[in-house]
Amino acid sequence: MSRVANNPVELPQGVEAKLDGQHLSVKGGNGTLEMSVHDLVQVEMGDAGLQFSARNKSKDSRALSGTFRSLANNMVIGVSQGFEKKLLLNGVGYRAKASGKTLNLTLGFSHPVDYTLPEGVTAETPSQTEIVVKGISKQLVGQVAAEIRAFRPPEPYKGKGVRYADEYVRRKEAKKK
Repeated sequence: MSRVANNPVELPQGVEAKLDGQHLSVKGGNGTLEMSVHDLVQVEMGDAGLQFSARNKSKDSRALSGTFRSLANNMVIGVSQGFEKKLLLNGVGYRAKASGKTLNLTLGFSHPVDYTLPEGVTAETPSQTEIVVKGISKQLVGQVAAEIRAFRPPEPYKGKGVRYADEYVRRKEAKKK
């Protein structure tokens, strides 16, 4: 059994949380994030920070209390520090260029791929083969990075494609005669 919900979510300097019934709002230097907490989870504001607990002894209530504690912790980290995912392009002629809210990708197709970034997410291209996706919402940053990777996932024979910086691509041996 997980005991994640037993630890309070500590609020660092400059981050304030507001609880209105089951609606949680966290405001920090990078922005504001909001979330509705499930009815089976009880949230309390205390001196140590936000405390999550199960409303009853059901298995779902205990599981959801830990889940919402982690989501609230990610919100606090997002508004104070932010999240980022790094993607690498591997292949001949594979390039990326960020301009405003658009990411222009050349991935070996007959046409360039233009990806429009959603609100709250920015992308930087330190080099032509690197993409850094940044934002305050961990879920949104991960979703955008997964959508960019899905245009050309890494293939196992030459390793060409878009991959995460910390991803290991298992290589296969080519067919022998």
